[in-house]
Amino acid sequence: MEQKPTVGFIGLGIMGHHMAGHILAAGYPLNIYNRTRAKGDDLVARGAQWCDSPGAVAAASDITITIVGYPADVEQVYLADGGILASARPGSVLIDMTTSSPALAARIAQSGLLSGVAALDAPVSGGDVGAKAGKLAIMVGGDKRTFDRVLPVLEVMGANIALMGKAGAGQHTKMANQIAIASTMLAVAESVSYARAAGLDPAQVLKVIGTGAASSFLLNGLGPKMVEEDFAPGFFIHHFVKDMTIALDETERLGLDLPGLALARSLYLKLKDDGFGEEGTQALYRAYNAIHSEAG
Repeated sequence: MEQKPTVGFIGLGIMGHHMAGHILAAGYPLNIYNRTRAKGDDLVARGAQWCDSPGAVAAASDITITIVGYPADVEQVYLADGGILASARPGSVLIDMTTSSPALAARIAQSGLLSGVAALDAPVSGGDVGAKAGKLAIMVGGDKRTFDRVLPVLEVMGANIALMGKAGAGQHTKMANQIAIASTMLAVAESVSYARAAGLDPAQVLKVIGTGAASSFLLNGLGPKMVEEDFAPGFFIHHFVKDMTIALDETERLGLDLPGLALARSLYLKLKDDGFGEEGTQALYRAYNAIHSEAG
């Protein structure tokens, strides 16, 4: 039997922890690192090997995967002295699954070529639910030969996996995804707010309209959480603000005007500034509650 490649995984947050767990469960030797070591204790108990730095993970792995917070974090773990690019095994593959800057993804890929390693950008969509189920959508930028080489590992984490183009194309696709989500979240929050103000049962309204043309994952999945005022995070507001900021930067560079995206970011940014950045994106409903309270 052919031995499976050793996989390194850096970033064991809400999504990364589940993703790493699926890789381990699929029989891949797994090296892990996270800034808070305790988040990896259960994976170590299941057989993962703890490493003391991102560079140490890369040095010990055939495939190194990262899913960290912000573009600045990506830049730090990949490009810093002693980081991933400086430590990676020649011939290994680096996969950044963070939602990050397309330009940074292209820069990492180019630096990888100079270092004798291949790099893919492969951001994901599906939140903690998709990560836990191993059903994430994974949008990939980079070389097809490299993509084919690591596809079995990606298939452990995702159900819809597509190579979208050259380095950076995965990040551009994720921006399109986040732009669609931004305006849809506005619509869901406004729909629930309207139903409640009109004296309807918002939960019943969602059950009805959720089977018609308005049906969507966000309406059917996060709409009920708005009704229940359950704002526990599946995806943090502060991370969504980061994503929308990247998208707006790209929008400006491309000469586009996307008012729905701009409005969504402004409302989410206010929530973040008001101390709700650690809540889930469905907490956008708070903004409409505040508007209604002021109106009343």
